[in-house]
Amino acid sequence: MEDKTKKYILPETEMPTSWYNINPDLPKPLAPPINPQTGKPFILDELTALFAPSLIEQEVSMKNYIDIPKDLLDIYRLWRPTPLVRAERLEQMLDTPAKIFFKNESVSPAGSHKPNTAMAQAYYNKKDGTGRLTTETGAGQWGCALCLAGNFIGIDVTVYMVRVSYDQKPYRKIMMRMYGGKVHASPSNLTDAGRAMLAQDPNSPGSLGLAISEAVEEAVKSGGEAKYSLGSVLNHVILHQTIVGLETKKQFEKLGITPDVLIACVGGGSNFGGFTFPFIPDKLKGKNIRMIAVEPSSCPTLTKGKYVFDYGDTAKMAPIVQMYTLGHDFMPPSIHAGGLRYHGMSPQVSMLYHEGLIEAAAYPQNACFEAAMMFAKAEGIIPAPESSHAIRCAIDEALKCKKTGEKKVIAFNLSGHGHFDMTAYELFMDGKLKDYEYPEEMIEKSLEKIPKVNI
Repeated sequence: MEDKTKKYILPETEMPTSWYNINPDLPKPLAPPINPQTGKPFILDELTALFAPSLIEQEVSMKNYIDIPKDLLDIYRLWRPTPLVRAERLEQMLDTPAKIFFKNESVSPAGSHKPNTAMAQAYYNKKDGTGRLTTETGAGQWGCALCLAGNFIGIDVTVYMVRVSYDQKPYRKIMMRMYGGKVHASPSNLTDAGRAMLAQDPNSPGSLGLAISEAVEEAVKSGGEAKYSLGSVLNHVILHQTIVGLETKKQFEKLGITPDVLIACVGGGSNFGGFTFPFIPDKLKGKNIRMIAVEPSSCPTLTKGKYVFDYGDTAKMAPIVQMYTLGHDFMPPSIHAGGLRYHGMSPQVSMLYHEGLIEAAAYPQNACFEAAMMFAKAEGIIPAPESSHAIRCAIDEALKCKKTGEKKVIAFNLSGHGHFDMTAYELFMDGKLKDYEYPEEMIEKSLEKIPKVNI
């Protein structure tokens, strides 16, 4: 019988017309988000200071599937469905009996998976009458996606970009401006949160937690004219990203096979959740599917953090949620996977990990860049530093199969390309890239400052 999977790009499938909402399928209900001002669970109306009503409705929805509006589907069709690719050359390089597949989200106009939720958030904000959007970005992928979405939908966007990435990745900054966005390095002197950090450390590299604080502060002080837009962590963000996993599932079903291992990098959780959540119902029904969330060893939220209530940002303005966290004032080292430098984790991903339904792994950046180089030489695609974490884990799983002889099917999400990360790759090739292992005592010190919550 012909092995259909030997084709590099698998048979096309139809793009999903609804998103998958995992909330009804979670082992237990999520703890409610806590208002940092009152210390009590948020009343839905209080969240409208930050988010569009339509997105709040999705955030708390218990419907298993939510229809994607036709206007959004028309935009998605610019790049969706994305290809599921058999990495046959990488398999040959590794001499493994495993089959390796990757979902190629780098083909979107912004170069990553981020437009899946950026377009949706811009659409619903415009529909609900929002005047403009504020947001943060780490490596710049989210900022580029939201600026692109703002341009398509017709809504202004202001981005606070983490200082270390602002300096390391100037082309992403230029890309945001080309799409019509305004970009500020964070910490900035435009907000109270930014000025406080600069007074404490004028050379602060910034963090996603701090950039969130600045974006939230601007939105809150706008008098309702601006809303805040988050690129990861929250339920509605992961909801929009499930189009990735739903497509992947359809593509594998068309081939008549079920993946044994699903892998994605994890910073706040939207990439990992979007790729794996549509497979969770199968796992709950007894299918043996491993799902591995891969993070940097310098920002080990799942592997070394604690499952507690914590602020979503440094300045304590964002909602307090139950999640794995390293502490809201955790300042991660300046690694090149800027999109993974976040202290917390999606409440949904956190619960699944806490309940033992998913796994987590952490790698130093040199090991990940080594894997990225192997992938680039085998498949011709230069991956984003964030995606290199998933590649590293996929390679390690494939090498385990080489030892055991198991013919597992391994799939990972290529969340974005690394065309604007050449400086990082040059440092790696020149032997100048440093690894960071965040000291346990520093994590414990940061965790001492988590809020006390009684619900």
